[in-house]
Amino acid sequence: MKTKFTTLIALLVVSITLSAQTENDIPKKKTNKVTFIVGMHCVSCKARIEKAIPLEKGVKDLQVDLEKKEVTVIYKPDKTTVKKLKKAIEELGYSCTEKQFIKQ
Repeated sequence: MKTKFTTLIALLVVSITLSAQTENDIPKKKTNKVTFIVGMHCVSCKARIEKAIPLEKGVKDLQVDLEKKEVTVIYKPDKTTVKKLKKAIEELGYSCTEKQFIKQ
């Protein structure tokens, strides 16, 4: 009985260890971050951007700061580009200028 219990614990430890190693071995998909200065003026402008831009292909996260008039997008570079993101914002009717680009 003691041998079965010890064997079961050993298998559990090995299983957990292998599982943790497998998760660490998985390469994380790279993302980039870009911040735009956008000609938005009100809460409705902010809401419109927050609704539309996350639907763009490759967008992983979006932060809109109305006070600073900044839109920061984290995206997958294999799915979209800064140019496409800028165009998507401009198609909503806003002026848009790239402020900062960070390759992660």
